[in-house]
Amino acid sequence: MNYHVLTLFPDMVTDGLHTSIIGRAVEKGILTVEAINIRDYTKEKHGHVDDAPYGGGAGMVMQAAPVCDAYEALCARLGKRPRVLYMTPQGQVFNQSIARELAGEEELVFLCGHYEGIDERALEMIVTDYLSVGDYVLTGGELPAMVMIDCISRLIPGVLNNDVSAEIESFHDNLLEYPQYTRPEIYEGQRVPEVLLSGHHKNIEIWRRQQSIRRTLERRPDLLENARLTEKERAYLKMLCEQ
Repeated sequence: MNYHVLTLFPDMVTDGLHTSIIGRAVEKGILTVEAINIRDYTKEKHGHVDDAPYGGGAGMVMQAAPVCDAYEALCARLGKRPRVLYMTPQGQVFNQSIARELAGEEELVFLCGHYEGIDERALEMIVTDYLSVGDYVLTGGELPAMVMIDCISRLIPGVLNNDVSAEIESFHDNLLEYPQYTRPEIYEGQRVPEVLLSGHHKNIEIWRRQQSIRRTLERRPDLLENARLTEKERAYLKMLCEQ
């Protein structure tokens, strides 16, 4: 997977993504992360990439030309026109299903706005997907882009040491992850659940699925509508709802 981030703050992106698991995947050549400075494509002698909005209003708007020129230069270098994801609170809320679909791409471009946004003409010309990390406003698109890159990268084979954990975690089968425990067996009077010490793998698997169902019901009941459950698990959920 090759990520290309169009941004006014390239250091913010590279510093954040060249550490931990993502950084190690970059070192191994599994991923590449490129931050492209939109300012490098302005024709303004003072390096400006923004101007006052037509019609008046507060703040400044990023100009269309530097954004489009940065993207076109990338396309010329790649020999293709990759998908462009624009980070905006007006977009579809990003989730695990979207991440799974995007993980199948070879190249992804993340467009990060700033100030009061980007000239609409640039968006109409190059953007293919409008995505949001939630119903709130941030100062720029860099943090949402980094969140999405982190999430998508976990689904790329070889990025995680244990590829199984990329799927068997929160949102697997539309359920939240079960509780996890490690040593010591007793901490501040609280014991690890006995079933986890039993060595009985089938019972452990049943317990974990039940805990995922219980936790999802308590914390994110909206997810249960599309959860993939067996008949026995549906009966367990019904029992929980009737308690």
